Amino acid sequence: MQNDPNFKQFHSKQAVFDLLHKYKLIAGLVHKQDMPHQDLVETLVYKENMAQLRHVLEHLPAEEIVVILEELPPEDQLLIWEQLDDNRKQSILLNAPFSVLQILGKQAYKAEKSRVKAFNLLEGHLHEISLTTPQDLIEAKPMWIDLVAPSFEDRLWFGKIFGIEFPDPNQLTDLESSARFYVEENGEIHLRSDFLLDKGDVSRNVVVAFILYQNILFSIRKEELPVFRLQRLRALSQPNYVSDAREMLLDLYAANAEYSADALEDVYSTLEVVGNHVLSEQMSDEEAAKILNDIANEEDLNGRIRRNVMDTRRAISFLMRSKLLAKDQLEYTQQILRDIESLDGHTAFLFNKINFLMDASVGFININQNKDIQRLTTVNIVFLPLNVLAGIGGMSEYSMMTEGIPWPVSYGVFTIGLVMVGWATYAILRVLENRKHGKSRKR
Repeated sequence: MQNDPNFKQFHSKQAVFDLLHKYKLIAGLVHKQDMPHQDLVETLVYKENMAQLRHVLEHLPAEEIVVILEELPPEDQLLIWEQLDDNRKQSILLNAPFSVLQILGKQAYKAEKSRVKAFNLLEGHLHEISLTTPQDLIEAKPMWIDLVAPSFEDRLWFGKIFGIEFPDPNQLTDLESSARFYVEENGEIHLRSDFLLDKGDVSRNVVVAFILYQNILFSIRKEELPVFRLQRLRALSQPNYVSDAREMLLDLYAANAEYSADALEDVYSTLEVVGNHVLSEQMSDEEAAKILNDIANEEDLNGRIRRNVMDTRRAISFLMRSKLLAKDQLEYTQQILRDIESLDGHTAFLFNKINFLMDASVGFININQNKDIQRLTTVNIVFLPLNVLAGIGGMSEYSMMTEGIPWPVSYGVFTIGLVMVGWATYAILRVLENRKHGKSRKR
């Protein structure tokens, strides 16, 4: 009988139930007692019993834990869920029924409510739905569900509710470029698009996954974006701003193009300041190095904007080819494409301007290096005859020539002669340099 699987399952279930009953009984008795350091005693009782419970759960397969969760009340389900290792939770959730998911999801929503936002249309305004349980989404009939860095549990719960599979936001860039836009057999429309994130000195493109299904727009990404915050504020404050999920998607793409245009204006402003500095008469090597760094950052941002605009154009073209848009929405997409085309000209102009400023900055560095080399050359020419004379003065023949003359006098006169020769050489070089500058000015 010990080898019977049903006996093992019953024994395992019973062990978990006995531990829960024991914990509640002891915790209740300790709570009723009036003793010193009661909080410490209750904490120790909790830790000891939870350690035993974790030990039993570690040796149970995921299927048995699912059966145990189904038979327990909600508070005990949450207690057991907290003792499970994070690596095992995914396999348990895959086998859990919807009733268990609702209980576990309720706790997650309370702890991380800002991670998921849902909206529906109410009297022409976009209205945020208060999420307490996944059932709230079904009753409110959402138009847009926005998931920011959703966990595996979030994606599984929403997939159970709406009957679709949500991608992992950390793996959105793993798809081939040809699979960024496609339609599933059940009617799901999938899009992967780059959205610009430009804050301070850091700029990057963040991939966002969109799913259009049953007149609901789902957006999944791994971090918050200014475009989405802007669109939420507009749709919440302006009546009749959007009418359905497709129009919401088009507005997000339009806002992305608008955000890219604002970023281009910042590039223009930065390059104007850099250009005024570059075209000044003097610029040190340190200033040139800083300017080159600024130009490189702006070139990187300009490249990201160009890629972002190109990706937006591809997504809108896909929506137009798929014949999913109404007539007025097609006209809206044409306007978005015209705005994108105007941005292409600006990015190309900025690319040429960035190259010019970079070449000018490098030219200033070369000029400064030439000046340094010229100074070193002047010093070498001045000291060249002095080295020859110093070599002669150090010979024994010089001592023989000045025999009878006190050495302080002989070497003093020799030193004065060296100074005069050096000064004369330097004066000749200055005269030649002034003549050279005079001829260049006349030209």
